[in-house]
Amino acid sequence: MELANRVLSLTPSTTLAITAKAKELKEQGEDVIGLGAGEPDFNTPQHILDAAVTSMNEGFTKYTPSAGLPALKQAIIKKFETDQGLTYKPAEIIVGNGAKHVLYTLFQVLLNDGDEVIIPTPYWVSYPEQVKLAGGVPVYIEGKEENQFKITPKQLAQAVTNKTKAVIINSPSNPTGVLYTEEELRELGKVCLEKDILIVSDEIYEKLVYGGAKHVSIAQLSPELKAQTIIINGVSKSHSMTGWRIGYAAGEEKIIKAMTNLASHSTSNPTTTAQYAAIAAYNGTQEPVEVMRKAFEERLEIIYKQLTAIPGFTCVKPQGAFYLYPNVKAAAEMTGYQNVDDFASALLVEAKVAVIPGSGFGTPDNIRLSYATSLDLLEKAVARMKEFVEAKQS
Repeated sequence: MELANRVLSLTPSTTLAITAKAKELKEQGEDVIGLGAGEPDFNTPQHILDAAVTSMNEGFTKYTPSAGLPALKQAIIKKFETDQGLTYKPAEIIVGNGAKHVLYTLFQVLLNDGDEVIIPTPYWVSYPEQVKLAGGVPVYIEGKEENQFKITPKQLAQAVTNKTKAVIINSPSNPTGVLYTEEELRELGKVCLEKDILIVSDEIYEKLVYGGAKHVSIAQLSPELKAQTIIINGVSKSHSMTGWRIGYAAGEEKIIKAMTNLASHSTSNPTTTAQYAAIAAYNGTQEPVEVMRKAFEERLEIIYKQLTAIPGFTCVKPQGAFYLYPNVKAAAEMTGYQNVDDFASALLVEAKVAVIPGSGFGTPDNIRLSYATSLDLLEKAVARMKEFVEAKQS
């Protein structure tokens, strides 16, 4: 039986593949430190867990509207008003089974065969695959390392063709952790308005910013940009709820309605219990979010210094998310590896440290390390990598 053409070109998730290999080695008794997974190491806050249990005990275990519970939509609307000063109607919000699935649904309703979506590199691994699954064509713009991996308005304007449908802006970024400033977003927004292309603004890491940096949504910069933007967000990273699978989109009612219609035939509705948990996440205390953010910031400050002391490692210092994205091409070369993929494999097998090769993010000279794990393990992992590089040099 032949498979559908649409899945034959898919590239498996590099992140999940490395994480699976690391778990396999652990099960074999190997002392592997995994820095691959993109999820906080904190448990979901207790008041959110309690709300989920209460909802089940009170019998709220049935279907909900396809686009999400009205109470959850209201909580999301309140969040936008408080955090960004943005006003949305319930019909402009859809809740889905994680931000990843919401993005998938968006591209399915947005793209026809041959439509182009501009994707800055480095990119989150699923962006190009989701575009291709919808019949679209990923068009890559290089976010140069010397420009903190950010694209420029000139680059964006030059990449637009008569087939361009949208551009993805991910700030703070996975995998780099970099953050676009308000002025940078304004300039990119001018190009999008001039060229009439949709902005897909992935803001899933908005609560995790450091060093006094401030997250700005491109949608809050003007009414015109708000109308041109679909915001993607969720509770996975901010409230340590990755497994609950609750994400959402906010934007033009016509697009949201189409996404809702598709969801009604694909998932019926987001998991009911998880929706009640998400309501508590947004309506309850935000103190656990800040506690987690401060812990990540502390780890970043310590580990960044240790990481950049490894021979052949250079790294743009992130301002958000929980990843470090060092360029390790020099380290790979000085230790005798032809490419960074081989270097990353050796780190796993020999140094027992699992990192994600940058080739999965469109930049083959880098690796991604998550610092969403204990400081003790992080310091051990960096020490192992340093010892590995220095031993291979001698």
